[in-house]
Amino acid sequence: MELSSAEAVSTRFLGLTQRSVSEDLGCRRGEFSRKHYGSVELLISSDADGAIQRAGRFRVENGSSDENTGYTPGTWHRTDVHLENPEYYTRWYFKYFLGKVHQNYIGTDSEKNPFFLSVVLSDQNNQRVPQYHSILWRKTGTQKICLPYSPTKTLSVKSILSAMSLEKFEKGPREIFHPDIQKDLLVLEEQEGSVNFKFGVLYAKDGQLTDDEMFSNETGSESFQRFLHLLGDTITLKGWTGYRGGLDTKNDTTGTFSIYTVYQGHEIMFHVSTMLPYSRENKQQVERKRHIGNDIVTIVFQEGEETAPAFKPSMIRSHFTHIFALVRYNKQNDSYRLKIFSEESVPLFGPPLPSPPVFTNHQEFRDFVLVKLINGEKATLETPTFSQKRQRTLDMLIRSLYQDLMPDLHKNMLNRRSFSDVLPDSPKSTRKKEEARQAEFVRLGQALKLKTGVKGDAPTTLATTSFCKKEPWESQSFCSNFPHEVVCADSWGQSLLVSTDAGILLIDDGQTTVQVFDKTLQIKQMHVLEALDYLIARTDKGKDSRLLVFRLSSVQKDIETKQVIRSKYDCRENKLERTKGCHLYAINTHHSSELRIVVAIRNKLLLITKKYNPCNSLTGSSLSLSESPVEEFQYIREICLSDPPVVMTLVDGPTGDSDNMICVAYRHQFDLVNESTGESYRLHHIEANKVNFVAAIDVYEDGEAGLLLCYNYVCQYRKVYPFNGGSPLIQPSAYDFHFSWNQVPYAVVCAFPYILAFTTDSIEIRLVVNGNLVHTAVVPELQLVASRSDIYFKATAAVSGSSHSSSKEMSSRSSPQTPTAYDMLECSLSSSEGEVACKNLYKIPLSNLVGRSIERPLKSPLTPKVVTTPTSSGITSLPVTHSLSLSRMEIKEIANRTRKELLGLLDEPIPKTEGAQKQKKVSRRQSDPKQGAVRSTSSDRTGDSTIRCRCYSWSPQIATLDVP
Repeated sequence: MELSSAEAVSTRFLGLTQRSVSEDLGCRRGEFSRKHYGSVELLISSDADGAIQRAGRFRVENGSSDENTGYTPGTWHRTDVHLENPEYYTRWYFKYFLGKVHQNYIGTDSEKNPFFLSVVLSDQNNQRVPQYHSILWRKTGTQKICLPYSPTKTLSVKSILSAMSLEKFEKGPREIFHPDIQKDLLVLEEQEGSVNFKFGVLYAKDGQLTDDEMFSNETGSESFQRFLHLLGDTITLKGWTGYRGGLDTKNDTTGTFSIYTVYQGHEIMFHVSTMLPYSRENKQQVERKRHIGNDIVTIVFQEGEETAPAFKPSMIRSHFTHIFALVRYNKQNDSYRLKIFSEESVPLFGPPLPSPPVFTNHQEFRDFVLVKLINGEKATLETPTFSQKRQRTLDMLIRSLYQDLMPDLHKNMLNRRSFSDVLPDSPKSTRKKEEARQAEFVRLGQALKLKTGVKGDAPTTLATTSFCKKEPWESQSFCSNFPHEVVCADSWGQSLLVSTDAGILLIDDGQTTVQVFDKTLQIKQMHVLEALDYLIARTDKGKDSRLLVFRLSSVQKDIETKQVIRSKYDCRENKLERTKGCHLYAINTHHSSELRIVVAIRNKLLLITKKYNPCNSLTGSSLSLSESPVEEFQYIREICLSDPPVVMTLVDGPTGDSDNMICVAYRHQFDLVNESTGESYRLHHIEANKVNFVAAIDVYEDGEAGLLLCYNYVCQYRKVYPFNGGSPLIQPSAYDFHFSWNQVPYAVVCAFPYILAFTTDSIEIRLVVNGNLVHTAVVPELQLVASRSDIYFKATAAVSGSSHSSSKEMSSRSSPQTPTAYDMLECSLSSSEGEVACKNLYKIPLSNLVGRSIERPLKSPLTPKVVTTPTSSGITSLPVTHSLSLSRMEIKEIANRTRKELLGLLDEPIPKTEGAQKQKKVSRRQSDPKQGAVRSTSSDRTGDSTIRCRCYSWSPQIATLDVP
C-alpha cells in the first residue's frame, strides 16, 4: 500500500498530547442536575395580610445568573431543545398497527392478570429494515420492543413474551380475530396521555402577591399582549372546530377569544386569565380559577423589575398545578427571562435552562418554552398522583375487555402459531374467508386511523422545530466505501486506528489510508492513550492471546519515516507478562494519578498498574524513556472469581487508596470487586432466563461513583457509595432509575447528557438524567466502531447499479410507513439486481453531543449527512374509504395484495381502484379549512397547516399522517 507523505501524516497527529474529550467528561450527573434542573426547596410566602402560605416543596430551575461563567465538558452554556418521548416515537399502535394486517393475542399471567399482545411486521421508518414491532398491554402500562425479522427463522408468541420477561402464564395467549379489537386497543394507548395540551397563562402586575389579585386583572399590559402574540394566535371561540381545551365554542360562556397554536403536531390551547370571564362581584374569580387552577402547567407573566418580590407557587391555591413557568420581560434589552418551578415529585425533564436563562431571540424563546411545557406535562403524568390513577383506569379497561372476550375464547380461536406464518397458504375452502376477514380488518383499521387523525387525537406530523436545525447526533461521512471488516478501533487525534481483516490501518478523512501492522496481528480490543503515549491492545483469543503495549511516539515515527510495516513477530517485546490466554481487559477511563489495567484470564483477574516515575508527567513527557514500554508496568495482585466475566468496568474510588472497585458481569448478576482485598459484593441480580450483558458504564454523582448497568432491553442506574469498613454501600437510593430500550442493543455509549444505544439497524438516543427518548435514527447494517472519544460507526449505503424507474416514479409509488415484501426482496436480492452494497464509515463528533452551544453555525458539513439507504420503489398505499362497505372486488384486491405483501410475492404496483379515486375526492373536500388561517411560525409551519387543513399527504421529509 502506498504511504502518504510525511507532511500529510504529520498533520494527523496534531494535538496528540491533548487529552481526549471523553477522558475529561466525568459525567457528573448530580452537579449537572442541580445546575441545570434546579434544587428542591421548601417555598414559603405570605399573603397581603401577612399570613404564611405553604405550597410544599418545589424544584427551582433558575439557570446561572453570571453571564461570564465558564463551563466545562458535561455542562451547557446553551441547550438543544428536544421533545421527550414524542408521540411519533411512542404511539406505536397508531403508527405501525392501525390500517395494516397484524395479530392481537389475549392471555393471563401467572397471577391471573389479563394481558394483550399486539405484533406487526413493518418497515422501520421506510428504510427497508423489516422488523416485528410488539406491544404488551398490562395493567402497569405498556411495554414496547422491536425484534429482528428473519425470512428463515420463525418467531413464536412465547419467544416474544419471553423477551418481555413474561414467561409464566395462567392461560396461554390465544389470537383475537375480531377487527373491533383495534378500537379497544386504541383506547388503551390513549391512556398514555393526550396528544394535545392546555396551558394556563396568568397575568400578574407588579407587587401582586395573592392569586385573588392576579386573577382579578381585567386587562394586560402591552408587553403581555406581545407575549401572547408570541405564544400563538388569537382565535374566535364561537364556531371553533379545532382542539378547544375545555373552552365553550358554542355559547361564549368561557370568553369570546383565546390563544391557540400548533407545535410539532400538538394542538395547544392557552387559558389566558385576561380572556376568561371576569366578575366584579366575585373577588375570587371562580370562573377563571376553574380553568387555570385545573391546568397541570401554568405560565405566570409577572410585571415589574427583577428586584421586586418574585412569584412563588405558594401564592396560587391549587392542588392540581404541578409546574409554574415564571416569565419576565425586560424592555431595556428586549429580552425574556425564564424560571421554572416543579413540584418535587415531578421527574426531571428538559430542556435545561441556559445560563443565564435570558432569551434575546424571541423565536428561540418560544420554541424553548413550548417544548419545556410539553415535556413538563408529560413528566407530571409519571408522578404518583397521576400514574396511580392511570394504572387503575388501565387495569379496569383491560379487565373489562377481557371479560367481554371470555365467551369467545373457545370460539373461532386458533392455537398459538408462529408470527412468520401470518398468512399461511390455507385450503381453498377457507382461503376466501380468510382474505375477506383480513380485508375487513384492514378497512376498519384505516377508518379508525382516519377518524382519530381528523379529531386531532393522534400525532399527525414529524416536523422538527426548524427545517435548518442541526441535531447534535447528526453524523459526518468519514471514509467512503470502506472495503474491510472492522474488528475494533480507537481514535488517535483526528484519525482512527482500525483493526481489520487486512491488518491495522490508520484512517483520516480525505487522506490516504496507512497500514500500521500487517494482517498477521489480529487485535480484538484496543485503547489509544494519547496523554500517556501508549497503545494498549489485546490479540486474538485462544492460547496465544496476549496484552500488548506500544509507545505511540514510536509507532508514529515508523509511519512518518515509512519504516517496514510491523507484523506479530515484531511485537514480541511488547507483550505484557502473565497475560497469556486473556479474553478481556479494562482500563480506568477517568485517569487519576495512575493507570490501572485489569486483565481477565478465564475466571482470574490480574491487576496491573503503571510504575510510578517522578520524571513522568500526565502528559507523557519524560526525561528518559525506556525502549520497551512493557518495563513501565508492574503486576500487583491476582483476584479469583466464580465465573469468567463477560463485562468489566473499573470504578475509581473518591480517595484512590483502597476504595477502587471493579464491576464485573457474569451469569445473572453484576458484582463489585474490591481491588485491594478481592472481595465480591452483589450489585444487581437479574431475574430472567437468558441474560445478554451489554455494558456497565461508570458515571459520577458529586465525586461518588454510579453505574449504568445495561443488559437485555434494560438500562438501570445504580449509585455506588464508597467502601465503608471493607464493603460498599449499594442499597437502593433516590438516585436510582431504570428504563427499557425499544430494541436490544449490542453497545451503549454515554455522551452526557445523552446515552446512545446501538442495535443492528438503529441508534436509539435518550437522556441520561431521566431515560426519556429523544430520537431514533435508522441505520441499516449498523456496526459501532469506536466511541471512547468521537463516535465512529460503519453502515451500509445502497448504490443502485440499475433502476427500472425514475426517482419521481419511485417517490410516487412509495408507501410512507407500510413495509412491502417488494422492499424486503430488494434488500435480500440486491446483489442479483445490480445493486452494490457499500460500507461507509461515519463520525459523530463528541463535541457536538457534549458542551455544545445553540449559537453554533448551522453550516452543513461538506460530506453527506444522510447515512440511511434511499427508499426503494414501493407500492401505492392501500385506498382509504369512508364507506363502511367495500365491493367484493375491492375486498379480494386488498386481501390478495396484503397476503402477497407479507409473503414476499408482491412485485408489481396495484392499479388504482374506484375506492382510491373516491378517497382522492374526499381528501380534496376535507382540505378546505373551516376556520380562518392561523399564523404559523417557521418552527411549526408544517404542523399548523397540516392540522388546520386536515389534509393528509406526505413529503419526502415529513409524514403528516400514516394512513396506508
